[in-house]
Amino acid sequence: MDRSTKIFGNVISEEVVKKANKSKQKYLKKFGDDSEMIYKLSVEDNKVLFPLLGIKNIVTQQTSEKIIKEKGIIIGNIRMGFGHYRISMAIASAAYSVGLTPYWFDLHAYSETTGGKVIKHLNDLYSMGSRWSQKYPLFNKFYWEPLNSEGFKKISYNAMDQKMTELMTPVFKELPKDMPFVATHVWPAQAAVHAGVQRVVNVIPDNWPMALHLAEGSIHTVQTPSSFIGYKTLREMGGKTLLNPMPKDQLFDVGHYIDHELVVNIDTDCERRLNRIQQKKAKRILLTVGGAGAQKEIFSEIIKYLLPKIAKREVALLINVGDHLSVWDGLCEEIVELKTLSETYFDDWSKTSTFAQDLLDTDVSGIHAFYNKDIFAAVYSSNLLMRCADILVTKPSELAFYPVPKLMIKRVGGHEAWGAIRAAEVGDGTIECETVTTTLQMLGLLLEDDEILSGLCKNIVQANKIGVYNGAYKVVELAIQNLGNE
Repeated sequence: MDRSTKIFGNVISEEVVKKANKSKQKYLKKFGDDSEMIYKLSVEDNKVLFPLLGIKNIVTQQTSEKIIKEKGIIIGNIRMGFGHYRISMAIASAAYSVGLTPYWFDLHAYSETTGGKVIKHLNDLYSMGSRWSQKYPLFNKFYWEPLNSEGFKKISYNAMDQKMTELMTPVFKELPKDMPFVATHVWPAQAAVHAGVQRVVNVIPDNWPMALHLAEGSIHTVQTPSSFIGYKTLREMGGKTLLNPMPKDQLFDVGHYIDHELVVNIDTDCERRLNRIQQKKAKRILLTVGGAGAQKEIFSEIIKYLLPKIAKREVALLINVGDHLSVWDGLCEEIVELKTLSETYFDDWSKTSTFAQDLLDTDVSGIHAFYNKDIFAAVYSSNLLMRCADILVTKPSELAFYPVPKLMIKRVGGHEAWGAIRAAEVGDGTIECETVTTTLQMLGLLLEDDEILSGLCKNIVQANKIGVYNGAYKVVELAIQNLGNE
C-alpha cells in the first residue's frame, strides 16, 4: 500500500505525491539503496539503563543474545533532541514495572543503513535550526516558528515523510512482526507499518496537533484532551479544506508519558518539597539543557541572577548539560567564577546516581554540574535529579509534562508553546516566560513567594489522583492488547 497517496481517506494531490517520490529518489542517490540487505539483529544489555529499567539494545552486530518474543516489547525510536528518548525511557520504565523486557530499537543508531543516514542528515539540520532560532530572531520569526507550528501541521508534509520512511524498512526484516511495537517518533511508527509489524502504537509527543505525527495503520496516543480533539478532527491539517476525521479506536488520550519510578514517588517527593519550603531550606533548582544544545544565553543570565542567592545558601543549583560539553564550556567562559564554584559530575554515572539518591534525604548547597557523553546517562540524569529538585527550569518540550514544579523558559519552535499551556492549566508549571526579564521575575517569585511553589506541588498531587501522569502505563496496555503478553 502506498500510504503517501491517501491518509485516513483524505486524498493527497498528485503534485505532492510526485514531489514525495522525487524526494525519496534524491535520498537514494545521496545515501545508497540497501533494500536488498538483510541486517542480522541481536541484543545486548544497555550499559546505563539495564540495571534500572531492564533495557536491552537491539544491535546490528552479532552477540550471544537474541530477541525473545515472550514478555518482550520493542520500543522504536530515534534520537532527535532528548524528548523522544525521554518518552522511550518512560515507556520502557512502565513496561519493566509490569514484567516486560523493553527492547530499544533506535533507527538513528544503525548508521550503516540508508535510513540511519537519512535520519542523521535530517537530525543535523533540525539541531542547527534549533540553535539558530535562539541566536537569530528574524530566522526564528519568519522561518523556524512557522515551520514548527504550521509547516509540520500540513497533511502534505505527512505524505512526504511516508515515502521517506519506506527507506527505513530493511532493518526490520529480522524483527519479529508479532511483537508489540511502541514508536516514540513517527518515523519508526511509519516504517514499522510499512514493514508489516502487526501492532504498532504511535506515541505522539507535545500538545500541538500536526500531520507530521500521523502514521496510519498504527494506534495513535496523545497526552491531553485538547490534543485528542485536534488529531481526531485533523484540525487545520488540510489548510482551508475540511478533512475526514480519524476513525474510531485509532486514537487514545492516555495522559502524560511519565516513568514508573517518578509516578509511584509523586506523593512522597512533593511532601519532601513542601517540608523544605516550610522549614525555609535552600531551594533546589535543576537547570536542564535540551538535546539541541540551544538556549545557553538564557541559562547564563539565570545563573548570574542566582549566584548571590547561592552564596547565601538560599539556593542550590543543579545544572545538567546533557551530552553538550560545549554548553558547559561556553557558560564557564561567560561566568568566570562558575568553574571554581561548581562540583562536577562528568562522565561519572555512579557519582551522579549516588548524589541524586543521597539528596532525597539530605541538605545541599552550592553548584553541581552534570555531563555525560553517553546519551542514556545524559538524558536519565535529569530523571534522577528531578525527584530531589524543587524547581525544574526547562523549555516547554517533553519535560513540560513531568510531575515536578516547572519554570517554563522560552520555547524552541512554535509547537512547544502548547506544552507550557498544558502545564499552566494542570497547574504543575508556570506560563511560558519568553524573555530573560520575565524569566527572572518568575524565578524570583518562585524563590520568594512560597504560595506559588507550594501550589504547584499540591496541584501535582491532585493531578496524580486523577491519572494525569499514567500515560506510559496505558501505552503499554494498548501495545500488548490481543498479542498474548497480558
